[in-house]
Amino acid sequence: MRLHFIVFIIVWLTLLVPGRTYAQMKPWNNVGLSEPPTGPSGPAPRHDLSGIWDAGAGGIQPGGYNVAALFTPRGEEMAKANKPGNGPRIADVSEDNDPLSTLGDPAGFPRILLYELRPFQIVQTTNQLLMLYMFEKVWRVIWTDGRELPKDPDPRWYGYSVGRWEDDSTFVVQSVGLDDRTWLDNAGNPHSTSMRVVERYHRADRDTLELTVTLDDPVIYKKPFTPLNKLAMRLMPNDTDLIEMITSASDAQAYKKEIANQAKRKQ
Repeated sequence: MRLHFIVFIIVWLTLLVPGRTYAQMKPWNNVGLSEPPTGPSGPAPRHDLSGIWDAGAGGIQPGGYNVAALFTPRGEEMAKANKPGNGPRIADVSEDNDPLSTLGDPAGFPRILLYELRPFQIVQTTNQLLMLYMFEKVWRVIWTDGRELPKDPDPRWYGYSVGRWEDDSTFVVQSVGLDDRTWLDNAGNPHSTSMRVVERYHRADRDTLELTVTLDDPVIYKKPFTPLNKLAMRLMPNDTDLIEMITSASDAQAYKKEIANQAKRKQ
Protein backbone atom coordinates (compact mmCIF):
# COMPACT_ATOMS: atom_id res chain seq x y z
CA MET A 1 0.00 0.00 0.00
CA ARG A 2 1.68 3.24 -1.12
CA LEU A 3 -0.11 5.55 1.26
CA HIS A 4 0.50 5.20 4.97
CA PHE A 5 -2.27 6.74 6.97
CA ILE A 6 -0.53 7.09 10.31
CA VAL A 7 2.84 8.56 11.28
CA PHE A 8 4.14 7.26 14.57
CA ILE A 9 6.07 9.47 17.00
CA ILE A 10 7.42 7.46 19.91
CA VAL A 11 8.13 9.06 23.29
CA TRP A 12 9.26 6.73 26.09
CA LEU A 13 8.51 6.51 29.81
CA THR A 14 9.74 3.94 32.33
CA LEU A 15 7.83 0.73 33.04
CA LEU A 16 9.07 -2.37 34.87
CA VAL A 17 7.37 -5.77 34.76
CA PRO A 18 8.17 -8.45 37.38
CA GLY A 19 10.44 -11.19 36.08
CA ARG A 20 11.77 -9.41 33.00
CA THR A 21 12.90 -5.91 32.12
CA TYR A 22 11.18 -4.10 29.24
CA ALA A 23 12.28 -1.02 27.36
CA GLN A 24 10.61 2.19 28.42
CA MET A 25 6.96 2.37 27.37
CA LYS A 26 4.42 5.16 27.21
CA PRO A 27 1.29 5.16 29.40
CA TRP A 28 -0.84 5.67 26.25
CA ASN A 29 -0.72 4.95 22.51
CA ASN A 30 2.13 2.47 22.17
CA VAL A 31 2.85 0.98 18.73
CA GLY A 32 4.77 -2.08 19.95
CA LEU A 33 7.87 -3.14 21.82
CA SER A 34 10.89 -0.97 21.10
CA GLU A 35 13.09 -4.01 21.65
CA PRO A 36 12.64 -7.56 22.98
CA PRO A 37 12.56 -7.98 26.77
CA THR A 38 15.86 -8.92 28.36
CA GLY A 39 16.69 -11.42 31.07
CA PRO A 40 15.62 -15.01 31.56
CA SER A 41 12.14 -16.16 30.64
CA GLY A 42 10.06 -18.72 32.48
CA PRO A 43 8.25 -21.81 31.25
CA ALA A 44 5.08 -21.54 29.20
CA PRO A 45 1.95 -21.69 31.37
CA ARG A 46 -0.40 -24.57 30.60
CA HIS A 47 -3.31 -23.83 28.21
CA ASP A 48 -2.73 -20.08 28.35
CA LEU A 49 -2.14 -17.67 25.44
CA SER A 50 -3.50 -14.60 27.21
CA GLY A 51 -1.59 -11.36 26.94
CA ILE A 52 -0.56 -8.67 24.45
CA TRP A 53 1.72 -9.99 21.71
CA ASP A 54 3.97 -8.18 19.24
CA ALA A 55 5.54 -9.76 16.13
CA GLY A 56 7.58 -6.62 15.42
CA ALA A 57 8.79 -6.12 11.86
CA GLY A 58 8.11 -9.79 11.10
CA GLY A 59 4.38 -9.14 11.25
CA ILE A 60 4.44 -6.49 8.51
CA GLN A 61 4.46 -7.83 4.94
CA PRO A 62 4.00 -4.81 2.64
CA GLY A 63 4.99 -6.70 -0.51
CA GLY A 64 2.79 -9.74 0.01
CA TYR A 65 3.66 -13.23 -1.23
CA ASN A 66 4.74 -14.54 -4.63
CA VAL A 67 2.45 -17.55 -5.10
CA ALA A 68 1.58 -17.20 -8.81
CA ALA A 69 3.04 -20.65 -9.54
CA LEU A 70 0.34 -22.18 -7.34
CA PHE A 71 -2.65 -20.62 -9.11
CA THR A 72 -5.32 -22.80 -10.66
CA PRO A 73 -6.95 -21.43 -13.85
CA ARG A 74 -9.63 -19.86 -11.64
CA GLY A 75 -6.91 -18.41 -9.43
CA GLU A 76 -5.17 -16.84 -12.41
CA GLU A 77 -8.46 -15.33 -13.55
CA MET A 78 -9.20 -13.78 -10.16
CA ALA A 79 -5.63 -12.55 -9.73
CA LYS A 80 -5.72 -10.72 -13.08
CA ALA A 81 -8.72 -8.71 -11.87
CA ASN A 82 -6.80 -7.54 -8.80
CA LYS A 83 -4.52 -4.53 -9.36
CA PRO A 84 -2.28 -4.28 -6.30
CA GLY A 85 -0.16 -1.33 -5.31
CA ASN A 86 2.67 -3.61 -4.16
CA GLY A 87 4.16 -7.03 -4.75
CA PRO A 88 5.35 -9.01 -7.79
CA ARG A 89 2.27 -8.03 -9.88
CA ILE A 90 2.35 -4.35 -8.93
CA ALA A 91 0.04 -2.27 -11.13
CA ASP A 92 0.25 1.34 -12.18
CA VAL A 93 -0.98 3.58 -9.39
CA SER A 94 -3.92 4.71 -11.55
CA GLU A 95 -5.17 1.08 -11.72
CA ASP A 96 -4.82 0.23 -8.04
CA ASN A 97 -8.07 -1.39 -6.84
CA ASP A 98 -7.04 -2.72 -3.44
CA PRO A 99 -10.36 -2.79 -1.53
CA LEU A 100 -8.61 -1.96 1.74
CA SER A 101 -6.96 1.26 0.58
CA THR A 102 -9.32 2.41 -2.20
CA LEU A 103 -12.70 1.50 -0.67
CA GLY A 104 -12.00 1.38 3.04
CA ASP A 105 -13.17 -2.24 3.19
CA PRO A 106 -12.04 -4.33 6.16
CA ALA A 107 -8.73 -6.13 5.77
CA GLY A 108 -10.59 -9.30 6.68
CA PHE A 109 -9.10 -12.65 7.59
CA PRO A 110 -6.45 -13.89 7.02
CA ARG A 111 -5.07 -10.60 5.64
CA ILE A 112 -5.10 -9.22 9.18
CA LEU A 113 -2.35 -11.80 9.84
CA LEU A 114 -0.55 -11.79 6.49
CA TYR A 115 -0.22 -8.04 5.96
CA GLU A 116 -0.55 -5.98 9.15
CA LEU A 117 -0.03 -8.22 12.14
CA ARG A 118 0.47 -5.36 14.54
CA PRO A 119 0.30 -5.98 18.30
CA PHE A 120 -2.84 -7.79 19.41
CA GLN A 121 -4.31 -9.02 22.66
CA ILE A 122 -5.57 -12.52 23.42
CA VAL A 123 -8.30 -12.88 26.03
CA GLN A 124 -9.50 -16.32 27.17
CA THR A 125 -12.92 -17.07 28.61
CA THR A 126 -14.56 -20.35 29.55
CA ASN A 127 -15.87 -20.94 26.00
CA GLN A 128 -14.03 -18.48 23.74
CA LEU A 129 -10.64 -17.16 22.85
CA LEU A 130 -10.81 -13.53 21.72
CA MET A 131 -8.24 -11.85 19.47
CA LEU A 132 -8.26 -8.05 19.75
CA TYR A 133 -6.21 -6.50 16.94
CA MET A 134 -4.60 -3.07 17.04
CA PHE A 135 -4.85 -2.79 13.23
CA GLU A 136 -8.42 -1.78 12.37
CA LYS A 137 -9.31 -2.18 16.08
CA VAL A 138 -11.33 -5.32 15.30
CA TRP A 139 -11.73 -8.62 17.10
CA ARG A 140 -12.21 -12.28 16.29
CA VAL A 141 -14.10 -14.86 18.32
CA ILE A 142 -12.62 -18.36 18.36
CA TRP A 143 -15.06 -20.79 19.94
CA THR A 144 -13.60 -23.42 22.28
CA ASP A 145 -16.85 -25.04 23.45
CA GLY A 146 -16.61 -28.02 21.09
CA ARG A 147 -19.01 -26.78 18.41
CA GLU A 148 -18.37 -27.78 14.80
CA LEU A 149 -17.69 -25.31 12.02
CA PRO A 150 -20.76 -24.49 9.90
CA LYS A 151 -21.20 -26.68 6.81
CA ASP A 152 -22.43 -24.04 4.35
CA PRO A 153 -21.79 -20.69 6.03
CA ASP A 154 -22.80 -17.25 4.86
CA PRO A 155 -19.36 -15.68 4.17
CA ARG A 156 -18.10 -13.12 6.68
CA TRP A 157 -15.16 -10.70 6.62
CA TYR A 158 -13.50 -12.60 9.47
CA GLY A 159 -15.11 -15.97 8.94
CA TYR A 160 -16.04 -18.60 11.51
CA SER A 161 -13.43 -20.07 13.84
CA VAL A 162 -13.11 -22.90 16.33
CA GLY A 163 -10.07 -23.87 18.37
CA ARG A 164 -8.71 -26.63 20.56
CA TRP A 165 -5.60 -27.41 22.58
CA GLU A 166 -3.36 -29.92 20.81
CA ASP A 167 -1.10 -30.15 23.85
CA ASP A 168 -0.28 -28.05 26.92
CA SER A 169 1.23 -25.20 24.89
CA THR A 170 -0.16 -25.47 21.33
CA PHE A 171 -3.55 -24.08 20.33
CA VAL A 172 -4.93 -24.92 16.86
CA VAL A 173 -7.57 -22.78 15.14
CA GLN A 174 -9.57 -23.70 12.02
CA SER A 175 -11.51 -21.05 10.09
CA VAL A 176 -13.94 -21.21 7.16
CA GLY A 177 -16.62 -19.05 5.53
CA LEU A 178 -14.33 -16.21 4.45
CA ASP A 179 -15.61 -13.41 2.24
CA ASP A 180 -13.85 -13.58 -1.15
CA ARG A 181 -13.99 -9.81 -1.60
CA THR A 182 -10.91 -9.64 0.61
CA TRP A 183 -7.37 -10.21 -0.62
CA LEU A 184 -4.88 -12.45 1.12
CA ASP A 185 -2.20 -9.78 1.13
CA ASN A 186 -0.87 -6.59 -0.45
CA ALA A 187 0.12 -8.48 -3.60
CA GLY A 188 -3.52 -8.95 -4.59
CA ASN A 189 -3.52 -12.71 -4.13
CA PRO A 190 -7.15 -13.89 -4.14
CA HIS A 191 -9.04 -16.60 -2.31
CA SER A 192 -12.42 -18.27 -2.61
CA THR A 193 -15.16 -18.76 -0.04
CA SER A 194 -14.06 -22.40 0.10
CA MET A 195 -10.71 -21.58 1.69
CA ARG A 196 -9.84 -23.18 5.02
CA VAL A 197 -7.24 -21.54 7.27
CA VAL A 198 -5.35 -23.35 10.03
CA GLU A 199 -3.48 -21.34 12.66
CA ARG A 200 -1.11 -22.95 15.15
CA TYR A 201 -0.16 -20.91 18.22
CA HIS A 202 2.70 -22.51 20.14
CA ARG A 203 3.80 -20.88 23.38
CA ALA A 204 7.50 -21.68 23.39
CA ASP A 205 8.05 -20.09 26.81
CA ARG A 206 6.38 -17.49 29.00
CA ASP A 207 7.39 -14.60 26.75
CA THR A 208 7.39 -16.13 23.24
CA LEU A 209 4.46 -17.21 21.08
CA GLU A 210 5.03 -18.80 17.65
CA LEU A 211 2.44 -18.55 14.87
CA THR A 212 2.14 -20.83 11.84
CA VAL A 213 -0.58 -20.20 9.23
CA THR A 214 -1.52 -22.70 6.51
CA LEU A 215 -4.02 -21.98 3.71
CA ASP A 216 -5.95 -24.63 1.79
CA ASP A 217 -8.06 -23.32 -1.10
CA PRO A 218 -8.29 -25.89 -3.95
CA VAL A 219 -10.44 -23.52 -6.02
CA ILE A 220 -7.62 -20.96 -6.28
CA TYR A 221 -4.39 -22.82 -5.40
CA LYS A 222 -3.08 -26.17 -6.60
CA LYS A 223 -1.95 -27.18 -3.12
CA PRO A 224 -1.94 -25.85 0.46
CA PHE A 225 0.83 -23.44 1.41
CA THR A 226 2.19 -21.89 4.60
CA PRO A 227 2.86 -18.14 4.35
CA LEU A 228 3.80 -17.85 8.03
CA ASN A 229 5.93 -20.51 9.71
CA LYS A 230 6.77 -20.16 13.40
CA LEU A 231 6.60 -16.37 13.36
CA ALA A 232 7.91 -15.33 16.78
CA MET A 233 5.84 -12.88 18.84
CA ARG A 234 6.91 -11.32 22.12
CA LEU A 235 4.80 -10.74 25.20
CA MET A 236 4.24 -7.06 26.02
CA PRO A 237 3.68 -5.65 29.51
CA ASN A 238 0.14 -6.40 30.62
CA ASP A 239 -0.72 -2.73 31.17
CA THR A 240 0.28 -1.62 27.66
CA ASP A 241 -2.13 0.78 25.95
CA LEU A 242 -2.09 0.48 22.14
CA ILE A 243 -2.78 3.15 19.54
CA GLU A 244 -5.81 3.16 17.26
CA MET A 245 -4.86 2.19 13.73
CA ILE A 246 -8.06 2.37 11.69
CA THR A 247 -8.30 2.84 7.93
CA SER A 248 -11.56 4.61 7.23
CA ALA A 249 -13.69 5.64 4.26
CA SER A 250 -12.21 9.14 4.45
CA ASP A 251 -8.72 7.61 4.27
CA ALA A 252 -9.79 5.69 1.17
CA GLN A 253 -11.08 8.91 -0.44
CA ALA A 254 -7.77 10.65 0.30
CA TYR A 255 -5.90 7.71 -1.20
CA LYS A 256 -7.99 7.76 -4.41
CA LYS A 257 -7.46 11.53 -4.67
CA GLU A 258 -3.71 11.00 -4.44
CA ILE A 259 -3.94 8.29 -7.13
CA ALA A 260 -5.79 10.73 -9.42
CA ASN A 261 -3.20 13.45 -8.77
CA GLN A 262 -0.33 11.10 -9.58
CA ALA A 263 -2.06 10.03 -12.81
CA LYS A 264 -2.47 13.67 -13.87
CA ARG A 265 1.20 14.40 -13.21
CA LYS A 266 2.13 11.56 -15.59
CA GLN A 267 0.12 13.04 -18.46
